Amino acid sequence: MSNKVYYNSACPICNTGIKNQRKRMEACGLKNIIWIDIHTNPEELSKINVPQNQVREKLYVENINGQLYIGIDAFIVLWSQTRGQHWLAKLLQFPIVSQLSRWTYNIFAKFLYRWNCSKRRW
Repeated sequence: MSNKVYYNSACPICNTGIKNQRKRMEACGLKNIIWIDIHTNPEELSKINVPQNQVREKLYVENINGQLYIGIDAFIVLWSQTRGQHWLAKLLQFPIVSQLSRWTYNIFAKFLYRWNCSKRRW
C-alpha cells in the first residue's frame, strides 16, 4: 500500500504547491505515493468519507494504515519523507511552533478557500 495525497487542482496556489512537492518527492525516489486530484476525481473521496469542500480547503493525506492527516499535519507527513525537508517536519512538531503553524495554516487555508470561491473555481 501507499500513502495517498488528496488535493485540489482547481486552486492554482494549491496545484503549484502540490506539483512542487511531488517533484521533490519523486526526485528522492518516492514514487509509491498516490496523488488524487479531487477536482477531477471527486468520486475518490467516498473512500475516505470526507466532503469535497473540506479537501478543497485543506490538504489530506491517508497513510498506509488508513489514518488521515489534515492540513499542516498532512504536510508534516510529506515533509518527513522528503530529503531536504525532514528538518521542517521536525521543527513543526515542537509544541509552540506546532500551534503557531496550525493556526497560520488554518487561517491561510480559509482565506484561500474563500478567494477560490469568489473566483468561481468550483
